[in-house]
Amino acid sequence: MRRLRSIVETLEIDLRLIGMITALGVIWLVFDLFTGGLYITPRNLFNLTVQTASVAVMATGMVFIIVTRHIDLSVGSLLGFIGMSMGLLQAQVLPEVLGYGHPMTWIITVAAGLIMGALIGALQGWLVGYQMIPAFIVTLGGLLAWRGAAWWVTEGQTVAPLDETFKMLGGAGGTLGVFWSWVVGGLASAAAVLLVFRSRARKIAHGFRTKPMWAEVALSGIYVGTILGFVGVLNAYQIPTRRVERMFELRGETMPEGLTLGYGLPISVLIVLAVTVAMTVLARRTRLGRYIFATGGNPDAAELSGINTRLLTVKVFALMGALVGLGAVIASARLGSAANDLGTLDELRVIAAAVIGGTALSGGVGTIYGAVLGALIMQSLQSGMAMVGVDAPLQSIVVGVVLVFAVYVDIIYRRRTGS
Repeated sequence: MRRLRSIVETLEIDLRLIGMITALGVIWLVFDLFTGGLYITPRNLFNLTVQTASVAVMATGMVFIIVTRHIDLSVGSLLGFIGMSMGLLQAQVLPEVLGYGHPMTWIITVAAGLIMGALIGALQGWLVGYQMIPAFIVTLGGLLAWRGAAWWVTEGQTVAPLDETFKMLGGAGGTLGVFWSWVVGGLASAAAVLLVFRSRARKIAHGFRTKPMWAEVALSGIYVGTILGFVGVLNAYQIPTRRVERMFELRGETMPEGLTLGYGLPISVLIVLAVTVAMTVLARRTRLGRYIFATGGNPDAAELSGINTRLLTVKVFALMGALVGLGAVIASARLGSAANDLGTLDELRVIAAAVIGGTALSGGVGTIYGAVLGALIMQSLQSGMAMVGVDAPLQSIVVGVVLVFAVYVDIIYRRRTGS
């Protein structure tokens, strides 16, 4: 045990990250046992990643909100409002201007969703930062107002069909295929190894302590193995034979005997990965990220040091709103329609994902990767319980208990580590 602890300390791996990965593995193994081996399959894991995408994107923004000692209860309702607005835009407004199936339809729709989310988020941030209205009250009002606005946009009617290219962003119908998935996996692996050794070279250049070379190589191996393993699992999910046959028939060709094709990486998962990397860089490598964590750690000291905490609040909420807009793109595209109940209770899932991922409600502490893992843990629980036939009320009870337990464990961990 001491030997294992020594290795972990040498690798400088976050113990909380190990704990979350262990918890996720236990959840998967338990549900795989109760479903007779149906849970840990390429098909189910593919669906699991697609279902997690929208919540994971929003959870990365919720980290910044909670780190700065605020809360946003409006994200689910705002997602529904933006989703309905984008559905109306691409199903009714743009076809009259550009015509049906125009290649710019999905681009304009996505841009409109992101801008709408950022502006609404900035408005809420202005009310919190400059008008000094508690974020709880502002976003609680937003929870009610934007849900009502979502119904008002189309008077409660489901909007469909959505643009075919737009729907590919949801992941279920939009994937890279096996070949390009391996290409992306290879490039990501190379980038991970490069970052490990560039970081080592930077530390050496500045005279900082570095890990032993074997530790750097081991970390590189872990990163590469995780990336390629993830790609391999999703590539293993094969397109049904009959669907492949129709694909060849539409091209006037005959499908070769014994041919199998895999789905590969969903586009929505690529969006999540891109957002995770971008938000991590923002948190760790930029002035804005440093200001966010400094303000969350001690708002008064941050104010005295010259940080405009009011403007910072507006920026954080605007960023959260833009990510909600992106989440609305993924969620509505995955469903292929925009319904009035889109995003219902997502605010609770997003907050739970951030908290389970280690973001402290007291502010100042949180990680982007932790929030994404938290979202995956939440979705794994819900999907697993649905597969074994657990009733919806009991699912809510279990998720609630898990959330409270996660916060309790986090408090105990911080007490012991003094963090």
